[in-house]
Amino acid sequence: MSETASKGQDFEKSLSKASDQVAEFETRSGPLHKIQHVLHTNPSLVPLIVLLLSVAIFGLLLGSKFFSPFALTLILQQVQIVGIVAAAQSLVILTAGIDLSVGAIMVLSSVVMGQFTFRYGLPPSVAVACGLACGTFMGFINGWLVAKVKLPPFIVTLGMWQIVLATNFLYSANETIRSQEIAEAAPLLQFFGTTIQLGSARLTYGAVFMLLLFLVMAYILRQTAWGRHVYAVGDDKEAAELSGIRADKVLISVYMTSGLICAFAGWALIGRIGSVSPTSGQLANIESITAVVIGGISLFGGRGAILGSLFGALIVGVFTLGLRLLGADAQWTYLLIGVLIIAAVAVDQWIRKVSA
Repeated sequence: MSETASKGQDFEKSLSKASDQVAEFETRSGPLHKIQHVLHTNPSLVPLIVLLLSVAIFGLLLGSKFFSPFALTLILQQVQIVGIVAAAQSLVILTAGIDLSVGAIMVLSSVVMGQFTFRYGLPPSVAVACGLACGTFMGFINGWLVAKVKLPPFIVTLGMWQIVLATNFLYSANETIRSQEIAEAAPLLQFFGTTIQLGSARLTYGAVFMLLLFLVMAYILRQTAWGRHVYAVGDDKEAAELSGIRADKVLISVYMTSGLICAFAGWALIGRIGSVSPTSGQLANIESITAVVIGGISLFGGRGAILGSLFGALIVGVFTLGLRLLGADAQWTYLLIGVLIIAAVAVDQWIRKVSA
């Protein structure tokens, strides 16, 4: 009697458990889960929607004042430096790391280009090559310390930020090379500041380079073995190594590529401000992280699209210009960007829970 009752209770429990699983499956396959699945497979969709809504809202509030070709291309010019640095930051964050030294590497590379031209008398093309090599070498040091010495990326790049920043000031003696000197003796250094007139719109080569950089990096990350290895290392380094991926080599190459991109940002910075200044670009590291986070790239690594970082940088540019045209206090920009950062991280956590 008791044995039969016990078997009956076990059957009821099994039936109840099966019912719960069916109910859970039905819930997870509902409209909300489908939306979360779409966002998981298209991580740049959220920042793109936010960007389009931002443009639409400011367009309604400001009309042709905001929708003019001049205003829209001005946004591209304003975010070109942050956008290029954000591309470098995106690569590192995709590997579940972070690079606090990107801004310092950018500025030191620009200083090397300027000093090698005017202090040592090297041809501008050689000086530019030296600046690009300098940024790549700084990235190699970061990557080697992270991959081989096994130090945390946050600590490595925090220390490198201080070292590179100090080196920058010591080497340049805090000397600014003026725009007029560069324009007369080495116009190549200001190449990315050259403007292209397209009707009433004006673009700089720096803005064009930023757009091309994101398109090229998006292709590389999605269509090449190296790109897939970057995602695999960021998602699970140990599993990637077990599958035959040389994770250390991938990490070093990522930080070197990041350093090279930052060096290009340094070259673009000279074109943007016209001069070589050791005090410029001090907030580039924070601004790049802001663009990446708003762009939907997960801080946990292994998920996100680099085009999202471009959208993130453009969102910041749209808010900055739109609020300025409305005559609002600049602090409103920081407030809204802060809200967007927190919201972006919350959305990322929400998507990760569903996909788990």
